[in-house]
Amino acid sequence: MSVGAVSRSLFHILTDFDSAPLAHSLSAVAAVVYAFITYTLVRGGETARRAALVCCAAELAGVLIVGTWTVLDPGAFPDSTVWSGYGWGYVFIPVLLPVTGMVWLRRARAQSAAAA
Repeated sequence: MSVGAVSRSLFHILTDFDSAPLAHSLSAVAAVVYAFITYTLVRGGETARRAALVCCAAELAGVLIVGTWTVLDPGAFPDSTVWSGYGWGYVFIPVLLPVTGMVWLRRARAQSAAAA
């Protein structure tokens, strides 16, 4: 997801940023969040787990806010974002990914605490 979001946002920013600056900027923000979550999960540790949990919650908030906005006002964004329509263009992965990540992070913490 990180690679797809980074590639798409970079392409749109370089080729037609002026047509939809907010949409392309939001896609770039999503790309950075996905990359950071990936980094924290690879890094490991309690601080990284907390950072990933916060980023997953922020990502979910972005998907829900922008997704709802694009459903209620389809003309609000001249071009779609990663979060448009709750991630319709990405087979709803943007809405499923943060929920799955938060569940996984909480389970991993509970298992770690039980093992200790």
